[in-house]
Amino acid sequence: MLAQRTLKSLTKAVGVGLHSGQRVELTLRPAPPDTGIVFRRVDLPQPVDIVISAQAVTDTRLASTISNGSAKVHTVEHLMSACAGLGIDNLYIDITAEEVPILDGSASSFVFLLQSAGIALQAAPKRFIRVIKPVEVREGDGANVKWARLSPYEGYKLSFEIDFDHPAVDSTGQRVEFDMGSGSYTRDIARARTFGFTKDVEMMRANGLALGGGLDNAIVMDDYKVLNSEGLRYNDEFVKHKILDAMGDLYLLGKPLLAAYSAFRSGHAMNNKLLRELLSHKDAYEVVTFEDEKAHPKVLRPWRVPGSPLPTAGF
Repeated sequence: MLAQRTLKSLTKAVGVGLHSGQRVELTLRPAPPDTGIVFRRVDLPQPVDIVISAQAVTDTRLASTISNGSAKVHTVEHLMSACAGLGIDNLYIDITAEEVPILDGSASSFVFLLQSAGIALQAAPKRFIRVIKPVEVREGDGANVKWARLSPYEGYKLSFEIDFDHPAVDSTGQRVEFDMGSGSYTRDIARARTFGFTKDVEMMRANGLALGGGLDNAIVMDDYKVLNSEGLRYNDEFVKHKILDAMGDLYLLGKPLLAAYSAFRSGHAMNNKLLRELLSHKDAYEVVTFEDEKAHPKVLRPWRVPGSPLPTAGF
C-alpha cells in the first residue's frame, strides 16, 4: 500500500512574516490519518483551525491566504510546497501570527524542518486526485495573455514559463519542466527564492507590505541587475521559484495530484482558479489509491522512506 505520511515528532521555527514584518512562531506536529494539513491560529483568544482546501483560499494578492471566518494565515505557499515535495498528508501547524515566516525566501528551510522531525508512514492509503480530462483557465490576450492547465498524466510534472522584461531575468532560463518521478524536489526546486524589484518593494512598504523582506530572504533587483552579493542559487532560479509556488498553491487542493500542470505567466490567483475549475467538473477527476507500490513507480520513487517498511492493511 502507498501509505499516508505525517511527522515522527514535532519541530519548531521562529521567523518574521515577509509582508507583516511580525515575529511568528511555528510548531509543526504529527496528525492522525485523514486529518489533512491544518493551520491553527493559537494566538487568538480561542484557537481557530483552518483546514487547507481550494475553497479556504480567500486572497491571492502577492501570496496565498487561507481563512476560516475572520481567522487568516497569509503566505502559506512555501510551506505547502515543502509538504507537497515531501509527500506530507497529515500535519498540524500551530502559528502565533497571521503570516507564515518567510525564513530564507524559499522552501528549503521548511524541508529541513520536516525532515529533521522525521517522516512516518501511517496505516491508511494515500489518496490522490487523478486528472482524467484537461481543464484550463485563461486571462487576457495577445501580449497580456496568461494561462494555466491541468492535463492527464501518470505521475506529477509541472512546466512553467515566465515573461519578464528585465535584463537580470531575461538573461536566465525562463522555462522549466520538473517531474516528481525523475527529479529531486529538495535539490532542484526547494532552494529557489522569492524575488522582487526595488521599485516595487518601495511602493509595497509605503502601503504597509514587504516589511519583513530583504536581501537575506529574497532575490532583489534594481532596474538592471541582481543586488544579492551571492548571486543566484540556480541559473534559472526565477522560474524555478514559480514552480515552487505552483506546487504549494496546488497542494491547497488537500490531496496530491496525478496530472501535468503547465502554465504561462500564472500566479497565485490563477492557480487557485484552476483548482476551482477542476473541482467544478466532476467528470474531470477521480480519487485513487494504490494498494501495490509497484503500480505507480513515478509517484512512489521520491516518497519512499529508506529503511521504513510500508504498513499493510490492518497494521
